[in-house]
Amino acid sequence: MADKTPVSRQLSDNIAHMEELFCVCDDIKKKQMNIGRDRDVACYLTFIEVAVDMGNSALLELLKYFRGLGRREILEALEQNALGVSDATFFETIEEAGDGVLTGEAILFVDGFDMAVKIPDDGYPNMGVNQAESEKVIRGSNEGFTDSVKQNAALIRKRIRSTDVKVKQLKEGVRSNTNVYLVYMDDLVYPGLLEEIERRMAGFEIDGVLDSGVLEQLTEESWYSPFPQFQTTQRPDRAAMSVLEGRVVLLSDNSPVALLLPTDYNAFIRTSDDYYNRWEIASFGRLLRYMASFFSMILPGLYLAVTNFHTQILPTTLLLSFAEARKGVPFPAVIEVLIMEVSFELLREAGVRLPGAMGNTIGIVGGLIIGQAAVEASLVSPIVVIVIAFTALCSFAVPNEEFATAFRLLKFFFIGICAWLGFFGMLLGLLGVLVHLAGLKSFGIPYLMPFVGADLNQYEDERDFLWRLPLRRLRKRPVYTRRGRRIKLSFPGKGKTG
Repeated sequence: MADKTPVSRQLSDNIAHMEELFCVCDDIKKKQMNIGRDRDVACYLTFIEVAVDMGNSALLELLKYFRGLGRREILEALEQNALGVSDATFFETIEEAGDGVLTGEAILFVDGFDMAVKIPDDGYPNMGVNQAESEKVIRGSNEGFTDSVKQNAALIRKRIRSTDVKVKQLKEGVRSNTNVYLVYMDDLVYPGLLEEIERRMAGFEIDGVLDSGVLEQLTEESWYSPFPQFQTTQRPDRAAMSVLEGRVVLLSDNSPVALLLPTDYNAFIRTSDDYYNRWEIASFGRLLRYMASFFSMILPGLYLAVTNFHTQILPTTLLLSFAEARKGVPFPAVIEVLIMEVSFELLREAGVRLPGAMGNTIGIVGGLIIGQAAVEASLVSPIVVIVIAFTALCSFAVPNEEFATAFRLLKFFFIGICAWLGFFGMLLGLLGVLVHLAGLKSFGIPYLMPFVGADLNQYEDERDFLWRLPLRRLRKRPVYTRRGRRIKLSFPGKGKTG
């Protein structure tokens, strides 16, 4: 690592170093001025133009304050940190001062003072707090994370007003120097989990981290798996809920998507409003989502296995209906299915890329037009359109987009193996997926928890599994929480049953 340059008492030396550091940077403003009662104190101010408001900010108040002081009083105020600015930070080296400029703050050098002063301001422009578009809920907060890591951490603190909530800052990206926050509950998290996260974060060097997805891919242990080992969310209430479970929330600057870790299969199926609604409807919705995740993976393959190999299991009338629907179709069933699957995947991709209302329209209208036209042209049978449409509907019911993507990819695997081996191929495929999931872990937590490893938490996690018991029965935190700190609900004075 190169030696750092200390801030000098000679303002001219500091100006020379900063000008060299930020040469050919026209977006960074550099102002030399004289302050003090007699205008005899030279200073140098530098900041990114759009990040600092010179008209109404702490910087303007500080300059007004200096206007009424003499040279000696200004230097004494700086040395004693008596500036009246609560978040002023002092840097001893030019490199630290340069990093301060790049965080979106103003940096002030004063002649005769051997440290640079960072003066807080609004920072980089951002979109502000919006709704979480990708995670709609029936009941609960509509706030979503922003592109500012500081605002995102504040949205979690807004929901958990405890001094036990800790926010640890890391820097990632050799050139981007992206701020990354680890948010956790100090008395609930496993110490070994934090150490493992930091070890993985320190295990690579990359030019820039522009989104949390980069960190997710570089720190996953089983990177070859289609199943994500980090859970993503854009909802502050979901992140706060995870912190209360003893999990760690990873926030990356410039990204509205937080990473929750560790995680498991069941965590991807649960939604925030599962805990805001009554247990009956929450359990019903969760069962639907479990079935949807299964059918989104195997339904087209199951159709091929039945129609190509095992027609005897169908009622005669249904079999005759299938045969009638396929009259005039020139392709084998597997080609039919692949044509429609690829068409729907293209429509989905086009809907994501097209702007606004046009993207929403193309998915609905395009699907209807292409499906109807393909049936009328005898390229595919109507039953295949129904199967593929139902499969797509099931994939949309999975709450987490990254998790749903794993089933979309495995769907093509099952189409191939079922077209080749029928039911035997489907059973082989299911066995392979289950074996893979059984060996998958997220920071030491079994991915199929609580299908497996339920005894790690005395079978308490099974109360919040395929179904959700009434809230008063969910008295313990999940397996993620440190042992000895798992009681989350009690009814003092009401006995064991509450």
